[in-house]
Amino acid sequence: MFVGIDHGTTAMRFAGGEKVYKIPRADAVSFQLSDLLHLTGGEEIEGFAVTYSMGDNFSDITPVAHLKNRGLVSREGAGEHTGGGTRVFDVIRESGIPAVAVPGLHRGSPTDPRFKVYSHQASPEKIGLAYEVVCQLGPTCIVSDISSNTVTLLIQDYRIVGGFDACLFAPGWVHGALDLDAIRAIDAGKMTANDAFLHAGVRDSLDDPDREAALAMFAAMECASLRLLAPEAPVALCGSRAGSVADEIARLLSCDLLILDEWTAAKGLSRIAEAVFSKNVTQILGIPVRL
Repeated sequence: MFVGIDHGTTAMRFAGGEKVYKIPRADAVSFQLSDLLHLTGGEEIEGFAVTYSMGDNFSDITPVAHLKNRGLVSREGAGEHTGGGTRVFDVIRESGIPAVAVPGLHRGSPTDPRFKVYSHQASPEKIGLAYEVVCQLGPTCIVSDISSNTVTLLIQDYRIVGGFDACLFAPGWVHGALDLDAIRAIDAGKMTANDAFLHAGVRDSLDDPDREAALAMFAAMECASLRLLAPEAPVALCGSRAGSVADEIARLLSCDLLILDEWTAAKGLSRIAEAVFSKNVTQILGIPVRL
């Protein structure tokens, strides 16, 4: 069995074979390898594909033992730190089972240089997400992950072209880009930039009747903007909020959508682990594999 691990905003999600398993990030601080018996039923794990936080200190799919600082430039930045993801990463690294870490998309990644005006395009689990969607939609597609964050990627001819991270464009339910009010509050010392990011989603910015409409509109705008580069690209929606906004996004884009669930990234990462350890691939969606 090959296992993929999605270090999500609220939970650690594991997938292997046809099975899935989830641990809330706060509970993952006590993770043990034996917890994965819920997933494996005792079947041997042949390899892991792991994600951790931003994954911004490396650009290739790399053995976890070769990473410095678990693949991060810094733990400071956009997001909430609970310690659960760190615990899972360290247990997998020390397990003796072959494991690779998947990088995030950043200025060192082999994406379209125009997207590198921003330092970060996506966190590592979005690579797993994209890989799973390509397996279902084909070599060119757009995937928008809509949950606590909204992150949208374009894949063209089996290569990730680029995308929009949560702090750039479309808000998610919890997180979003910093607007003028947030910048003023940060400059006035009323909050940190990270606190502002953690409260910039539609949940805190809008009244209830407008939240899902705004979530749908901005996610559709991200998809539409990426379609400038691939006009016929089919679109997939993933994440915990995808189902609630899918009809409106389909209406705005005037196209059918593939709707996938919260397990999509973990399943894609499981496929990546199998491709790396069983098929000896040299790249995944344009990202080099360095064993």
